[in-house]
Amino acid sequence: MKDMTKGNEGKLIFSFALPMLIGNVFQQLYNTVDSIIVGRYVGKEALAAVGTSFPIVFLLISLIAGITMGSTILISQYYGAKDMERVKSTIDTTYIFLFFASISITVIGLISSTALLKLLKTPDEVFVQAKNYLNITFIGMIGMFGYNSISAILRGLGDSKTPLRFLIISTVINTILDIIFVIPLKMGVEGAAWATIIAQFCSFIFGIYHLNKNHEIFKFRIKNIKFHRDIFNLSIKIGIPSGIQQVLFSVGMMAMQSLINGFGADTMAGFNAASKVDSFASMPVMNFGAAISTFVGQNIGAGKTERIKKGYRSTMIMVIGISLMTSVVINIFGEQLIGLFNTEPGVIKEGKAYIVRVASFYAVVGAMFITNGVMRGAGDTIVPMITSLLSMLVIRVPVAYFLAERLGSNGIWWSIPAGWVIGAALTQFYYHSGRWKKKALIKMKPIDN
Repeated sequence: MKDMTKGNEGKLIFSFALPMLIGNVFQQLYNTVDSIIVGRYVGKEALAAVGTSFPIVFLLISLIAGITMGSTILISQYYGAKDMERVKSTIDTTYIFLFFASISITVIGLISSTALLKLLKTPDEVFVQAKNYLNITFIGMIGMFGYNSISAILRGLGDSKTPLRFLIISTVINTILDIIFVIPLKMGVEGAAWATIIAQFCSFIFGIYHLNKNHEIFKFRIKNIKFHRDIFNLSIKIGIPSGIQQVLFSVGMMAMQSLINGFGADTMAGFNAASKVDSFASMPVMNFGAAISTFVGQNIGAGKTERIKKGYRSTMIMVIGISLMTSVVINIFGEQLIGLFNTEPGVIKEGKAYIVRVASFYAVVGAMFITNGVMRGAGDTIVPMITSLLSMLVIRVPVAYFLAERLGSNGIWWSIPAGWVIGAALTQFYYHSGRWKKKALIKMKPIDN
């Protein structure tokens, strides 16, 4: 556990974000390894199937993920205030909620997978593989939610290193099983899906083992777990805006995926490959955003609000610098990176067209994520929800459909940075208004912007 209320702000945020970044790189390898192996050894249709499955999974888990974010914010603020009883109550409540949520998502996913794939206009040559991949993924929801709940708890406590240790092990398991199931056993996309859910269960088991061995107050004991309605209601109040944001964001993703699917397997496969590259490239932004949320939450809990401005400024400098370097690398090596997934010319062409356009705007999206992270850490999740939805649903989706009729698939790719620019401008305006300071669970002292 890390106390982020003392010491150099920039160094604390960097040292907290780095293990999360490394951990998320390994976590992202789950789907990336799936995509590389099926794209290379099964074909572009299999690569397209894995890609078109993602927005459906994201849609069904997004509301739950938002509520979990509310729990993380509560844990960080209670921990900053040294209120260990409420920290434990929040952890217990999170476990119970996520257990029943995972069961619900499994049932809903298995029932609705066919209808959702049809809604996305999934081509016939991709449909069966996408459905099989989806159904197996939904079977593994308990493992996925279990691991992510423990990671969220540890991040709220200021510990970003521990999840990395067991995540690395499970990623290695996933890679080995991917190779065995897909290449010699020829299980296709089904083999890749089974490898992923087995690895996620391993992550969950490693997390439970760590908590029971090293954190006496936070031990996972089923008979001692209690649901606290007041804590749950507060988590809902904080997390629902983020959950709604992610649900509507996933609706936008599905609208985009439906548009992309209309251009055929080459565009679908190229988009999936480029999205994986994009996911790795944008990880520093997301992890620094999560790190500054914990930093802000703990310092508000401790009443040390004067440190927020310094932490924000240091984080913004780091993120913009990293984003600019990442943009340069992707613009130079974009074609080679797409070629890791599939070597067909049509797939590489579409993937490169997407990745070089969005990569040029990473600094913009970086500024938006960091500023939203400050607001979420303070307990203000409404405005980040609104700005994100405006950038996605009001700007990106309509622009994508408008430009796609005139520029083809390139019009879809240009719509993404268009949404980022508007979202970043709105977020900056609200941050400098100072209104987010009034949303803290624990009363803040006035600070300068």
